[in-house]
Amino acid sequence: MIYEFRTYDLKPRTVPEFERAFGEKLPERLKYSPLGGLWHTEAGPLNQVLHVWPYESVAHRADIRAKAVAEGAWPPAFREPLTLNMNSEVLLPAPFTRPMSPRKVGPLYELRIYQYEAGAIPKVIDAWGKAIEEREKYSPLVGAWYSEVGNLNRWFHLWAYESFEHRMAVREETRAKGVWPPAGGVTPLKQENKIMMPAACSPMQ
Repeated sequence: MIYEFRTYDLKPRTVPEFERAFGEKLPERLKYSPLGGLWHTEAGPLNQVLHVWPYESVAHRADIRAKAVAEGAWPPAFREPLTLNMNSEVLLPAPFTRPMSPRKVGPLYELRIYQYEAGAIPKVIDAWGKAIEEREKYSPLVGAWYSEVGNLNRWFHLWAYESFEHRMAVREETRAKGVWPPAGGVTPLKQENKIMMPAACSPMQ
């Protein structure tokens, strides 16, 4: 299984229009393969949307995308050009990541992206695998993924929270109790995050 993370930078004030058009076209696109989720940023880099698509393989992705475009099922039609920049990253899931499916676990989502030194990702996976069950007693992990092409040694993890206040409370409590970050883990070289909210058409809410 692979996951494609597609991040679009949009013109200011055009996120609602993007999500409207995306949602209108989505039923046609879902005939080919499922959508993991669609979110827009609320903190961090603004006017961004992220849509995540799971596929069986790189070949499956190429086949599905070609068919959907050729048969007019995708992409959405916008009234005017909205996109300033588009970025696509193909990621592999950590062994403990559950397949993405329609769920109501938010509505606040935090995507954290860590850069590690070369060769560290297997150590990260091992440390997280030992600690994630306890950590999920506080809030659910939507998934954790790592890069295999493009910018390497990157670790993506997506968490769901009930609110900003819930996020802060969970982070403070898990640190205080020694639940998180995982013991024996590797310190990242760089960290960034995005606070996101789901679009109305997103299967994850």
